[in-house]
This record gives sequence, structure tokens and C-alpha cells, in this order.
Amino acid sequence: MVYAAPLDDMLFSMKLAAGEDAFGAGGLYADLGDGLLAATLNEADRFAREQLLPLDKVGDRAGARFENGAVTTPPGWREAYAQFVESGWTRLAAEADFGGLGLPALLNVACTEIWNAANCAFAICPLLAHGAVRALEEHAPQRIKETYLPRLVSGEWTATMNLTEPQAGSDLSLTRTRAEPAGDGSYRLFGQKIFITYGEHDLTSNILHLVLAKLPGEKAISLFLAPKFLPDATGAFTRRNDLRCAGIEHKLGIKGSPTCTMIYGDGEGATAYLLGQPNKGLAAMFTMMNEARLAVGVQGVGLAERATQMAIAYAHERAQGGGPIIAHPDVARMALTMRALTAAARVICYETAVAIDRGRRQGDAEAQERAGLLTPLAKAFGSDIANEVASLGVQIFGGMGYIEETGAAQLFRDARIAAIYEGTNGIQANDLVQRKLRHAGGGAMRREIEAMREDADEGALLEAVDALAEATDFLLGAEPRLAQAGATPYLRLFALARGGTLLAKAARTGGAKREALAAFFARNLATVAPGLGRCVIEGGASAAQFFD
Repeated sequence: MVYAAPLDDMLFSMKLAAGEDAFGAGGLYADLGDGLLAATLNEADRFAREQLLPLDKVGDRAGARFENGAVTTPPGWREAYAQFVESGWTRLAAEADFGGLGLPALLNVACTEIWNAANCAFAICPLLAHGAVRALEEHAPQRIKETYLPRLVSGEWTATMNLTEPQAGSDLSLTRTRAEPAGDGSYRLFGQKIFITYGEHDLTSNILHLVLAKLPGEKAISLFLAPKFLPDATGAFTRRNDLRCAGIEHKLGIKGSPTCTMIYGDGEGATAYLLGQPNKGLAAMFTMMNEARLAVGVQGVGLAERATQMAIAYAHERAQGGGPIIAHPDVARMALTMRALTAAARVICYETAVAIDRGRRQGDAEAQERAGLLTPLAKAFGSDIANEVASLGVQIFGGMGYIEETGAAQLFRDARIAAIYEGTNGIQANDLVQRKLRHAGGGAMRREIEAMREDADEGALLEAVDALAEATDFLLGAEPRLAQAGATPYLRLFALARGGTLLAKAARTGGAKREALAAFFARNLATVAPGLGRCVIEGGASAAQFFD
């Protein structure tokens, strides 16, 4: 199995996104100075290669197992999770008040890339727990924070996100799970949730479920915390709550990750506690979801990086036509496409993390707005290119890529979910066009376009930025259905323009290899931008006959 974290590329991209001075005294990332940043990433890489990577194929072949209401994770996973916790990885970006290290989102995002590259079915568990930490930090009452956050931050417990129901996929207005007041400040939950990642498992002694439900007589949704185990009279968490896993799904990929159907309230109802304000649960849940969306984009980057490393290594070893297949122009084109898409998606994700950190650490409102604009881009582009790059990896392997033993097929299967969960990429595109783009009259996007113009140094990149600007003007004035019809090509256009200009910016100080990669991206990938712009502006009307 081929994978080593591309530490030089990651460090370069982090400094490109934040600015070199951000890591000096008084800078945004002064706490990552004195070698801490590189040392942490080196240790994350070592842990991933020694602990997680060897278990990746084990998880795919053995899968999670469900029996008598209990879920067993694949062999070796409990031990690996215990080492993950002991090493302190769950504490990185959580607040110090509850046992966290208070380190920035950018560092956590980079580590998340490494762990997901090595074993994404394992890494999705702490990924979701980190999102739950953020939700509790921002929305839980103080007594709930004090009771649950320290154990969640430490990794002693994990957490889940419960949105989807059989009749309510992305349309949460159809939610039927109900929450009835218990008279003591708590609530009782009744309902069913599906597709709950790590809803039941044997890695920890308790699981905290964040559940969307409706209060009596209300149409709006509220957010609740329902622990698997509740405290007994001594304060020990031994009392089983009225919730259970009814089964797990049999899936295309990430087979080591249990995807559960959860039942709340077989009897008197599952005890739960309100998070945030009544009837404003979706806003509270978005705290967790936005963390998870960026993390899934980074998950895509990690999968794409590993697929690229595997394919390029094979292309140098496999001899055909008198030499290694990497010497064939079409194979080289595929390999460079993989490398360029991965590099562009990485720096977009890191730029998003930097905007989040500027908003949180410096109270920068403009940075917060930029983080909102970039989050759907990071999630959708990162996960889209994971699918594309993993598919190209199979193609470079040829027939051997279709055989499970090489590992290329597993990456292809594992990557497929990333464009679906945490909000499908169509939803990300609509969020970008209908909400983030229109906020403040398009101000955040116009600032982004101006920054792209400063970074563009290729004719194709300037054409891409021009196409994005024209498409932006159109969408800001378009009626909603036409805007939605052009949302997905618009997001891709945005990604190509932003990714290409960031690679061009990197090329100015990054040496010959980065210059070559930026030129390849501009002349082979960004060239489709004007066509995407036409699709945004002209394509919606041609689809109008199918709207109703």
C-alpha cells in the first residue's frame, strides 16, 4: 500500500493560504511557530502510516458487523482508536476550557487530510466527533458542556449527527421525530433516523447523538443531545437510554464505518437535552455540519492524494511498449490531471480553514463571510475531484485497477460517498448560489474575483476569471429556478478559477515543479471555464421544460 503524507506540499500550501508572516510572532498562527507545525504533521503522518493504513484493507474486507443490537468494528480498530485518543489527536482544535489544545482549524484540517488518506472509514468517526464538539461549544447550556464536553474532547466518547429519516432525506421539513417535554427540563424523543455514521460501535463506552426533532405543535426543528448512556444515582454513565441501533447498511464503500438505523423511544422515550434555542435547531446543527463539510472536502483531498501516489508509483513500475507507461503521453496526462486537481482542491480547503481561523481568532467579519462562501466550494470540489482522481487511478492501473488486490478499486468505491453525504454536492451548489453568493449583494464573491485577477498570470486563467465574473452577474439577477439550474456548473467554474489562480500564485515562489503544474492546470483544465460560463447563463432556459 502506497501512501506518505506530502508534507512539503502541505506545508507550502498552508503558508500560501495564510501568508508566511502568519506563522511569526504576533501572527495568526504564532502558536504553530518554532517547528510545532511541521512536527505535528510529521507525527500525524507517522501515526497514519503505522496505525491506520494497515487497517484500511482490513476494514474493507471485514466490514462492521451487527448482531443482537451491537456493532463490532473491524479487527484492530479498537486498539487503533485507543492509540488515537492516547496520542491526543481528538484534542487538537477544541477549546482549552474543556481539555482541548485550542489549536487552529488549519492544523486540524491538515491532520484530517492525512488520516482520511490512510483510512477514511476510520477517520470519519473522529471527524464527526470534532463537529459535535463545535456544536456543543457554541450551543449547549453550561451544565451540558461541563458534563459532556470533556469526555467528547478527550475521545473517551464519540458523537453522531442525526438528520435523515426514511421519508426526509435532504428535505428536513418532513422530519417526523418528535420531542416531548418531560417536565424536568429534559425531553423525550420518539422517531427513527437512518444513515447515521457510527451510530453504534464498540470503540467507546458512550455515544452522544445530536438529533433533529420537532416540539409539539411546531413545524420548525429543534436540536437535542441524546446520550446512549445516562448517569445513574452515583453519576456514573451506566443507565441505558431508550434508543438503539436497529441495523447497519451494506454499502459500496467505507465498509468499516457502521452506517446505522437508529430508533428513539421504544418505551417512554429517549432522554434528551435541548441545544440552542427551540425551533432553531437547523441553525445549531449547521455549526456541526459546516465543520463536517469542510472536513469531507479534505477527506476527498486525502483520498485523491493517495490514489495519485498509488497510480504514479504503478506507472513508473509497469513496463509496456518498451518502457514504463508513465512515458506514454496519455498516461502522463492522466497522472498530471490527478496531481493538479488534488493540489488545487487542497489549497482551496486550506484557504477555507484560514478564513475560519481569521473569523474566530481575530473577529474578522469579512473573513467569516469568506469562510461561508468557500465552505460549499471546498466540500463539493474536494469530493468531486476525489471521484475523478480515483477513477483516473483505476484507469492508469488498467485491468489491474479493476482487481481488488491493488487497492485502486477500494479507493474508487470509498470516494463515491463523499459527494453525497454531509449535503450532496448539488445542495452545496445551491447553497453557494442561493445564499452565499447573494449575501450582501455578492460582495464576498466580488472580492474573491478581484483577488483572482491579481493571481492570474495565464490567458486561460484570465478567461476563467472573466467567465466567472460574467456568470456571477447573471446569477445575481436570475430568478431562482434558472439560478438553481446553473448552480453546479457555476460551482465548478468557481473551483477552476480559484484553484487555477492559487496554483499560479504558488508557482511564483514554489520552483519549477509548481510552475509546471500551474501551467498544466491553466492550459488543460481551466480551458473549459468559458463553456461552463455559457452553461450557467444559457443552460437553465433549455432545461426549463423539465422543471415542473
